Amino acid sequence: MPVYRIPYRAAAFRAACALALSALVAACSATRPASPPIATPASVSTQPTPQVVGVASWYGPGFDGRRTSTGAIYHQEDLTAASNEFPLGSRVMVTNLDNGRSIEVAVIDRGPFKKGRKIDLSHKAAHIIGMLDKGTAPVRISLISAPPGAPAVGAPLRYFVQVGSFSREDNAERLRDKLSASYRDVSIDRLEADQRHYYRVRMGAFATRAEAESRAIDSARFGLPIIIVPE
Repeated sequence: MPVYRIPYRAAAFRAACALALSALVAACSATRPASPPIATPASVSTQPTPQVVGVASWYGPGFDGRRTSTGAIYHQEDLTAASNEFPLGSRVMVTNLDNGRSIEVAVIDRGPFKKGRKIDLSHKAAHIIGMLDKGTAPVRISLISAPPGAPAVGAPLRYFVQVGSFSREDNAERLRDKLSASYRDVSIDRLEADQRHYYRVRMGAFATRAEAESRAIDSARFGLPIIIVPE
């Protein structure tokens, strides 16, 4: 019976292929699927939102059309408010604690000046949160935003003597330059209210209202519309 012999080169080639295949199988079995990256949760700010809890009231027809501390005209059907608790130009969320209704308003004026009240809402804002008939309501006031450089909520009040508010910066600059000849603390404060820019000419800040009143009396000789603004 004839015996067939495999040539040496063919045998060596087959042996090499078998060895390579064994190595490949071993490598595949040792390989583990890559674990998906572990997502790191974004850091969450723990800074509390400044809030004030107290009594809200509202003001309407008797003040409609009057100029506010910011220089803007008060319109009772705008979503605005007066408060001494937050910087002028702030936006706050007011929540009626009796019914849970909330409204966002812009602080454009100072007040209320009745002891124990924290904010005076416009007629429209008071209507939306359901406090028109009663006249007052317990509320929570949460700060949404404040102008750059504004004092922190709860900081001691400062007082400014405001002698003019203009929609044009050049008019404010002329008054500032005039008063600077007599006083060293005259400045222009740029404020946005009712989607308009106002340029307030002010003196101060004063630590007490009495100091501000003294300056107001002294500067009355210029015949300017002086108001004292707490901030």
